[in-house]
Amino acid sequence: MLHLRSASAERWLRQVDERLDEVLIDHAHCERKAATTALGLMNAYVDDVELGREMGRIVEEELEHYWMVLDLLGRRGIGFRRLSPGPYGRRLHELVRSGEPGRAIDRLLIAGLIEARSCERFRLLSDHVRDRDGELADFYAGLFESEARHHATYVRLAEHFTGGDRSAVRQRLDELSGAEAEIIAEGSPLARMHS
Repeated sequence: MLHLRSASAERWLRQVDERLDEVLIDHAHCERKAATTALGLMNAYVDDVELGREMGRIVEEELEHYWMVLDLLGRRGIGFRRLSPGPYGRRLHELVRSGEPGRAIDRLLIAGLIEARSCERFRLLSDHVRDRDGELADFYAGLFESEARHHATYVRLAEHFTGGDRSAVRQRLDELSGAEAEIIAEGSPLARMHS
């Protein structure tokens, strides 16, 4: 369902255990960036009304999640601050083709893969902390469904730019998913949601 080629390594859960505050702060940044990505797609492809409608919904949900994470940080006494971004998003966006419609397809599929990885990480995080932090476990379990829905929406909308050619979208998704698996396997020393 999520089109991921790999599962997250135990290394990431060790980062969560060692620097949970940073991972939570980064999560807030991820939600803000996800809203920005959806708004950017809406602006880039203004003539695609269905895409605009779906991106509008995603913007609203991502901003709602952003505020939810900020509230969680506040309840835990964790100050929100700027963090250096990890390399994950930058490296994925380097794979975007320059010409249309390839650019649109890649932007949508990469957004979808980021949502899929977030979805996988939310479930992992929820399961990992369940015995010691029920509030956090429930919080991340509650976000899983919307991230999975966003992933499916991005993949479906990519078909708009192939004239409905699902096989072309699936082929490119497979290519990008393979690259995403390599990037996530390399990881990052920074404790981030996608490190």
